[in-house]
Amino acid sequence: MYREVICVAVSYNKLWKMLIDKHMKKKDLQLAADVSASLVTKMGRNEPVTTTVLMRICNALHCDIGDIMEIVPEDSKAAK
Repeated sequence: MYREVICVAVSYNKLWKMLIDKHMKKKDLQLAADVSASLVTKMGRNEPVTTTVLMRICNALHCDIGDIMEIVPEDSKAAK
C-alpha cells in the first residue's frame, strides 16, 4: 500500500503585506502583540509558531488568522 505524502509549509507573506498596508514596522508589531524580536525573526523565516502567538497577533491587528498566514505546498515555498 502506498501513501501520498504532501509536504506543506507556513507562509506569513500576508502578515508582512498587512504591516505595509497599516504603515507598521516589525518592531511595531512586536510591541502591539507583546511578542519577542526572535519570534518575529522566526516568522520572517516562515517557521511555524504557536497558535497562542498567532492569536496575540490577530488581536493586536484586529484580524483573522487567515489574514496573516497561509499553509502552502512545500514546492510553492521555494517558488516564492
